[in-house]
Amino acid sequence: MDALELLTTRRSNKKLVAPAPNKEQLEQIFQAALRTPDHGKLKPYRFVVIADKGLIKLANALTQVATDLNLDNKQFSKIDKICASPMVIAVVAKLDPKVDKVPEWEQLVAAGCATYGIQLAAQSLGFDNVWITGKWAGGDALRQTLNCTEQEKIVALLLIGTAENEKLERDSKTADTQDFVSYL
Repeated sequence: MDALELLTTRRSNKKLVAPAPNKEQLEQIFQAALRTPDHGKLKPYRFVVIADKGLIKLANALTQVATDLNLDNKQFSKIDKICASPMVIAVVAKLDPKVDKVPEWEQLVAAGCATYGIQLAAQSLGFDNVWITGKWAGGDALRQTLNCTEQEKIVALLLIGTAENEKLERDSKTADTQDFVSYL
């Protein structure tokens, strides 16, 4: 699959099973993430790979967040779905307000680009994934589990694995860009 085909057929998939990327594949994935746009070469992000027993810790943290935020039963039920994924990669933005040259918002965008780099690299290696955040991302229990400092923000929980249904077709529809593009 060439790069343009990857970009135009990428899709999210929540129905994931093992296997997840192995150590060598993760290295390739993270190398791709480190090549995304990054003004000032700050690398304002870090990645936390969550698998095996780590998924139990993640489930405990998400349960605590759901309790703390008084989320409804629908949100609680999502915890099992999230942690049923064979691997989750948390992306944490390391924001430094003291860098005059690169404002915090731009550092956050760089972390988002790195997240997308992970998604595309995983997809190119044959792994499906989905990027989730929601109310979980600001929860104290999750922040503590991921060892977040006060300046850090959780940008994504990327669920990564193999598509449960191999026959899932890529959406090949061409999007209408008219509402999104203008010319000056």
